[in-house]
Amino acid sequence: MAEHRLPGDIERSSMQIIRQEIAGLGVTLKEENAPVILRVIHATADFAYLETLTFSPKAAALASEALTKGTPIVTDTNMALSGVSRPGLKKLGGEAFCFMADPAVAEKAKRDGTTRAVAAMRHAAETLPGAILAVGNAPTALFQIAEEIEAGLRPALVVAVPVGFVNVVESKERIVSVCRKHNVPVIAAMGRKGGSSVAAAILNALIYSAADLLDPAARGWN
Repeated sequence: MAEHRLPGDIERSSMQIIRQEIAGLGVTLKEENAPVILRVIHATADFAYLETLTFSPKAAALASEALTKGTPIVTDTNMALSGVSRPGLKKLGGEAFCFMADPAVAEKAKRDGTTRAVAAMRHAAETLPGAILAVGNAPTALFQIAEEIEAGLRPALVVAVPVGFVNVVESKERIVSVCRKHNVPVIAAMGRKGGSSVAAAILNALIYSAADLLDPAARGWN
Protein backbone atom coordinates (compact mmCIF):
# COMPACT_ATOMS: atom_id res chain seq x y z
CA MET A 1 0.00 0.00 0.00
CA ALA A 2 1.29 3.47 -0.88
CA GLU A 3 2.39 5.55 2.05
CA HIS A 4 -0.05 8.36 2.84
CA ARG A 5 1.59 11.76 2.62
CA LEU A 6 0.49 15.32 3.03
CA PRO A 7 0.52 17.62 -0.03
CA GLY A 8 3.75 19.35 0.95
CA ASP A 9 5.49 16.01 1.45
CA ILE A 10 4.28 14.78 -1.92
CA GLU A 11 5.56 17.87 -3.71
CA ARG A 12 8.96 17.74 -1.97
CA SER A 13 9.34 14.04 -2.74
CA SER A 14 8.28 14.58 -6.34
CA MET A 15 10.79 17.37 -6.83
CA GLN A 16 13.52 15.23 -5.29
CA ILE A 17 12.72 12.37 -7.67
CA ILE A 18 12.72 14.77 -10.63
CA ARG A 19 16.10 16.21 -9.63
CA GLN A 20 17.56 12.71 -9.21
CA GLU A 21 16.34 11.63 -12.65
CA ILE A 22 17.68 14.80 -14.25
CA ALA A 23 21.05 14.19 -12.62
CA GLY A 24 20.92 10.60 -13.87
CA LEU A 25 20.53 11.94 -17.38
CA GLY A 26 23.71 13.97 -16.92
CA VAL A 27 21.85 17.26 -17.26
CA THR A 28 22.73 20.34 -15.20
CA LEU A 29 20.03 22.97 -14.99
CA LYS A 30 20.76 26.68 -15.02
CA GLU A 31 19.84 27.87 -11.54
CA GLU A 32 17.68 30.74 -12.79
CA ASN A 33 15.61 28.43 -15.01
CA ALA A 34 15.45 25.42 -12.71
CA PRO A 35 12.20 26.33 -10.87
CA VAL A 36 10.34 26.62 -14.17
CA ILE A 37 11.72 23.42 -15.65
CA LEU A 38 11.14 21.43 -12.47
CA ARG A 39 7.54 22.61 -12.10
CA VAL A 40 6.71 21.86 -15.73
CA ILE A 41 8.08 18.33 -15.37
CA HIS A 42 6.22 18.03 -12.07
CA ALA A 43 2.97 19.00 -13.84
CA THR A 44 3.47 16.72 -16.84
CA ALA A 45 5.82 13.88 -15.78
CA ASP A 46 7.48 14.54 -19.13
CA PHE A 47 11.25 14.93 -19.18
CA ALA A 48 11.18 15.95 -22.84
CA TYR A 49 10.76 19.50 -21.57
CA LEU A 50 14.42 19.42 -20.58
CA GLU A 51 15.14 19.77 -24.28
CA THR A 52 12.15 21.72 -25.56
CA LEU A 53 11.84 24.52 -23.00
CA THR A 54 13.74 27.55 -24.24
CA PHE A 55 14.45 30.78 -22.39
CA SER A 56 15.59 34.13 -23.69
CA PRO A 57 18.43 35.63 -21.60
CA LYS A 58 17.30 36.36 -18.03
CA ALA A 59 13.65 35.72 -18.95
CA ALA A 60 12.77 34.02 -15.66
CA ALA A 61 14.57 36.62 -13.56
CA LEU A 62 13.02 39.53 -15.44
CA ALA A 63 9.56 38.00 -15.15
CA SER A 64 9.94 37.40 -11.42
CA GLU A 65 11.10 40.98 -11.00
CA ALA A 66 8.07 42.22 -12.92
CA LEU A 67 5.77 40.13 -10.74
CA THR A 68 7.19 41.69 -7.58
CA LYS A 69 5.95 45.01 -8.96
CA GLY A 70 2.41 43.71 -9.37
CA THR A 71 2.59 43.17 -13.13
CA PRO A 72 -0.66 41.54 -14.29
CA ILE A 73 -0.93 38.24 -16.14
CA VAL A 74 -3.15 37.53 -19.14
CA THR A 75 -3.84 33.93 -20.20
CA ASP A 76 -5.44 32.64 -23.39
CA THR A 77 -7.70 30.16 -21.59
CA ASN A 78 -9.75 30.11 -18.42
CA MET A 79 -8.21 26.70 -17.72
CA ALA A 80 -4.76 28.26 -17.46
CA LEU A 81 -6.20 31.13 -15.45
CA SER A 82 -7.77 28.72 -12.96
CA GLY A 83 -4.39 27.07 -12.41
CA VAL A 84 -2.57 30.26 -11.46
CA SER A 85 -1.80 30.62 -7.74
CA ARG A 86 -4.13 33.31 -6.40
CA PRO A 87 -2.48 33.39 -2.94
CA GLY A 88 0.89 33.88 -4.62
CA LEU A 89 -0.42 36.69 -6.80
CA LYS A 90 -2.12 38.28 -3.81
CA LYS A 91 1.16 38.33 -1.91
CA LEU A 92 2.76 40.10 -4.88
CA GLY A 93 -0.13 42.53 -5.34
CA GLY A 94 -0.87 41.20 -8.83
CA GLU A 95 -3.88 39.92 -10.76
CA ALA A 96 -4.51 37.48 -13.58
CA PHE A 97 -7.04 37.81 -16.37
CA CYS A 98 -8.51 35.91 -19.31
CA PHE A 99 -10.61 37.83 -21.81
CA MET A 100 -11.85 34.87 -23.86
CA ALA A 101 -15.33 34.94 -22.29
CA ASP A 102 -15.63 38.74 -22.34
CA PRO A 103 -18.77 39.57 -24.36
CA ALA A 104 -17.11 42.65 -25.88
CA VAL A 105 -14.16 40.53 -27.03
CA ALA A 106 -16.49 37.92 -28.50
CA GLU A 107 -18.40 40.61 -30.38
CA LYS A 108 -15.18 42.17 -31.68
CA ALA A 109 -13.95 38.77 -32.89
CA LYS A 110 -17.24 38.25 -34.74
CA ARG A 111 -17.15 41.74 -36.23
CA ASP A 112 -13.55 41.42 -37.36
CA GLY A 113 -13.94 37.87 -38.63
CA THR A 114 -11.18 36.52 -36.40
CA THR A 115 -10.80 34.15 -33.44
CA ARG A 116 -11.58 35.06 -29.87
CA ALA A 117 -7.96 34.36 -29.03
CA VAL A 118 -6.80 37.03 -31.46
CA ALA A 119 -9.41 39.51 -30.21
CA ALA A 120 -8.48 38.74 -26.59
CA MET A 121 -4.80 39.45 -27.19
CA ARG A 122 -5.64 42.65 -29.05
CA HIS A 123 -7.70 43.67 -26.03
CA ALA A 124 -4.83 42.77 -23.70
CA ALA A 125 -2.41 44.85 -25.77
CA GLU A 126 -4.76 47.83 -25.55
CA THR A 127 -5.67 47.60 -21.86
CA LEU A 128 -2.66 45.91 -20.20
CA PRO A 129 0.30 46.68 -22.51
CA GLY A 130 3.04 45.68 -20.06
CA ALA A 131 1.47 42.45 -18.86
CA ILE A 132 2.82 38.92 -18.87
CA LEU A 133 1.07 37.14 -21.75
CA ALA A 134 0.70 33.38 -21.42
CA VAL A 135 -0.53 31.18 -24.28
CA GLY A 136 -1.14 27.48 -23.69
CA ASN A 137 -3.74 26.71 -26.31
CA ALA A 138 -4.14 29.08 -29.26
CA PRO A 139 -1.39 29.50 -31.87
CA THR A 140 -3.41 32.38 -33.32
CA ALA A 141 -2.89 34.24 -30.05
CA LEU A 142 0.88 33.90 -30.44
CA PHE A 143 0.78 35.16 -34.01
CA GLN A 144 -1.25 38.17 -32.83
CA ILE A 145 1.19 38.88 -29.99
CA ALA A 146 4.02 38.78 -32.52
CA GLU A 147 2.20 41.37 -34.63
CA GLU A 148 1.61 43.56 -31.59
CA ILE A 149 5.29 43.38 -30.63
CA GLU A 150 6.33 44.32 -34.14
CA ALA A 151 3.98 47.31 -33.80
CA GLY A 152 5.52 48.41 -30.51
CA LEU A 153 3.99 46.33 -27.71
CA ARG A 154 6.46 45.35 -24.99
CA PRO A 155 5.08 42.62 -22.70
CA ALA A 156 6.95 41.85 -19.50
CA LEU A 157 7.12 38.23 -20.70
CA VAL A 158 5.58 35.96 -23.32
CA VAL A 159 4.91 32.36 -22.29
CA ALA A 160 4.55 30.42 -25.55
CA VAL A 161 3.38 26.86 -24.93
CA PRO A 162 0.34 26.01 -27.10
CA VAL A 163 -0.23 22.32 -27.75
CA GLY A 164 -1.35 20.63 -30.95
CA PHE A 165 -0.65 19.97 -34.61
CA VAL A 166 -1.84 22.96 -36.68
CA ASN A 167 0.34 26.10 -36.66
CA VAL A 168 1.69 25.24 -33.20
CA VAL A 169 5.34 24.78 -34.14
CA GLU A 170 5.25 27.72 -36.53
CA SER A 171 3.65 30.06 -33.99
CA LYS A 172 6.32 29.25 -31.41
CA GLU A 173 9.14 29.77 -33.87
CA ARG A 174 7.58 33.07 -34.93
CA ILE A 175 7.12 34.47 -31.41
CA VAL A 176 10.60 33.43 -30.28
CA SER A 177 12.14 35.12 -33.32
CA VAL A 178 10.15 38.32 -32.82
CA CYS A 179 10.82 38.43 -29.08
CA ARG A 180 14.55 38.01 -29.64
CA LYS A 181 14.49 40.73 -32.31
CA HIS A 182 12.84 43.23 -29.95
CA ASN A 183 14.43 42.06 -26.66
CA VAL A 184 11.14 40.87 -25.17
CA PRO A 185 11.57 38.09 -22.59
CA VAL A 186 10.11 34.78 -23.73
CA ILE A 187 9.77 31.25 -22.38
CA ALA A 188 8.63 28.71 -24.97
CA ALA A 189 8.14 24.97 -25.27
CA MET A 190 9.33 24.29 -28.80
CA GLY A 191 7.62 21.58 -30.79
CA ARG A 192 4.07 20.28 -30.44
CA LYS A 193 3.87 19.80 -26.68
CA GLY A 194 2.47 22.28 -24.19
CA GLY A 195 -1.00 23.17 -22.97
CA SER A 196 -2.82 25.21 -20.38
CA SER A 197 -1.41 23.14 -17.53
CA VAL A 198 2.12 23.86 -18.75
CA ALA A 199 1.36 27.57 -19.02
CA ALA A 200 0.02 27.55 -15.46
CA ALA A 201 3.05 25.60 -14.20
CA ILE A 202 5.44 28.15 -15.71
CA LEU A 203 3.48 31.06 -14.27
CA ASN A 204 3.34 29.46 -10.82
CA ALA A 205 7.08 28.77 -10.83
CA LEU A 206 7.68 32.45 -11.57
CA ILE A 207 5.15 33.57 -8.97
CA TYR A 208 6.58 31.28 -6.30
CA SER A 209 10.10 32.47 -7.10
CA ALA A 210 9.06 36.12 -6.87
CA ALA A 211 7.04 35.62 -3.67
CA ASP A 212 9.56 33.31 -1.96
CA LEU A 213 7.03 30.46 -2.00
CA LEU A 214 8.99 27.70 -3.72
CA ASP A 215 8.98 25.60 -0.54
CA PRO A 216 5.45 24.23 0.06
CA ALA A 217 5.79 25.14 3.74
CA ALA A 218 5.87 28.79 2.75
CA ARG A 219 2.47 28.23 1.13
CA GLY A 220 1.09 26.75 4.34
CA TRP A 221 1.46 23.15 3.19
CA ASN A 222 2.80 20.59 5.65
